[in-house]
Amino acid sequence: MLERLVYRSKATDDMSSLMLFNLLAQARQKNGALNITGHLIYDGEYFTQWVEGPAESLDALWTSLLKDDRHCEVMLISRTPAEERRFAFWTMAFSSYSSLNSYNMPGFFPIDRENVSEQIRKLTD
Repeated sequence: MLERLVYRSKATDDMSSLMLFNLLAQARQKNGALNITGHLIYDGEYFTQWVEGPAESLDALWTSLLKDDRHCEVMLISRTPAEERRFAFWTMAFSSYSSLNSYNMPGFFPIDRENVSEQIRKLTD
């Protein structure tokens, strides 16, 4: 059964472009192995992430996320059944400020300070 999980967490450190690049590379590898797709937004302080995949894969990912010391204040926003994938082509799409994309990450969708709240709202609705 396909499910969606949305959570928000606070970064424990300021994330540099290199740190974000490495985080995405690791997430994409892990998500690919678990048959998970999704979208991560980083607003300079908080992460908001939407992931989708088989229930047992989301269980494994959630357990791992709770142990990850790169973030804290992890809050589950929702976990619901899903009929289809919203991000079927991305093991992890990513949105943040253009200044954090110095490595030209594939799947990067820039946002600006004016529309970051709107992008987060789209993930959490």
